[in-house]
Amino acid sequence: MYRGYPLSELVKMNMDSLIELLPSRRRRTLKRGLPQRQKKLLMNLRAARKQVKKGKDVVVKTHCRDMVILPEMVDLTIAVHNGKEFQRVKIIPQMIGHVLGEFSLTIKPVKHGNPGIGATKSSSYVPLK
Repeated sequence: MYRGYPLSELVKMNMDSLIELLPSRRRRTLKRGLPQRQKKLLMNLRAARKQVKKGKDVVVKTHCRDMVILPEMVDLTIAVHNGKEFQRVKIIPQMIGHVLGEFSLTIKPVKHGNPGIGATKSSSYVPLK
């Protein structure tokens, strides 16, 4: 369900009625029209949908992190570039209205460990528990 509509109805909707359901920033983005790179991604996703129906496992790679997730993308796997590598993102119905970049983080969480080689004398002291 998205805003009271089941996924089957969302897929059948035309683009104008779907745009009215999205949040304001996404609505504005789509009303201005898709850039060429987003149109190409959408065409690749539609071709991938046909391949998936035939039983093949297809992953579409993209650098287009600002693409709004639409209902026709649900159940596809998209490899989104995070600046270093492509991270696979499986599109689920709860992602509708978000952008692809939200699910492919560009930074890793910092995990501090013990002091390493070349550490100063004071930082090499590790207190006992």
